[in-house]
Amino acid sequence: MATEQGGSAAAEYIKHHLVHMSNPEVPQKVIIDFNYINLDSLILSIVLGALGCFFLWRAAKKATSGVPTRFLAAVEILIEFVDKSSKDIIHNAQSRKLLSPLALTLFVWIFLMNAMDLLPVDLLPWIWQHVTGNHHAYLRVVPTADINTPLALAIGVLGLCLFYNVKIKGFGGWMHEMLTAPFGKNPLLWIPNLLLNIIEFVAKTVSHGLRLFGNMYAGELVFMLIAMLGGAWMAKGSVGFLDPILYLCHIFAGAVWAIFHILIIILQAFIFMTLALVYVGQAHDSH
Repeated sequence: MATEQGGSAAAEYIKHHLVHMSNPEVPQKVIIDFNYINLDSLILSIVLGALGCFFLWRAAKKATSGVPTRFLAAVEILIEFVDKSSKDIIHNAQSRKLLSPLALTLFVWIFLMNAMDLLPVDLLPWIWQHVTGNHHAYLRVVPTADINTPLALAIGVLGLCLFYNVKIKGFGGWMHEMLTAPFGKNPLLWIPNLLLNIIEFVAKTVSHGLRLFGNMYAGELVFMLIAMLGGAWMAKGSVGFLDPILYLCHIFAGAVWAIFHILIIILQAFIFMTLALVYVGQAHDSH
């Protein structure tokens, strides 16, 4: 019976942390409904985007020809790295005037959203519950663990791909490519070519967003499972012999996973940025 109660409490804990703060507020279950707006993801992504822009603006304002501070040196290294990646992938210098800053913005923005996963799982939800006075208030703090955010970013990249296809090749040239590549110019192949190219655009966009979402969602779940190690005794209402050991395991596992997760959040931001450059770069190529 105690095991059943502990399992039920653990399931309720995870389910509670997987529900978004929505408008209107949803019942205690995870739903997918296009009539709802996940306000937590929307607000946090906007705030973190503004914060990232502020940091970059401060770095640009404080940049001097003298010896840079550690912060300025880090920003300079990041800018040079992103600029080199952009030059290696996109060979059109005119396009890079927009795409290089955009790639930098994507990297910093996604990194900051991913980094929210390093906060204690219950910290911001606990603060939010006390602010609202509602102990059942919902709040998820990792925007990229909400499938809407990565897919929205991926759809934005798709829009850029379509824009540069038309800008570089002209609308007629792009349509000619959509109808004749990759199988050939025979009119009988126009429909298969068009369908294949549409499927390619859709597949790129979906996989682009799902790759980021899947990694961050999995990381969020692991942090929740680790958090339950330290709070297992709370579900029982008493402290058993093994509970201190579980708490120590909670501290150790949390520290190890957080250190490893730092690599994940950086890598996922880099992969999303690089794929964005690759996809937009392909729009500059002719077939």
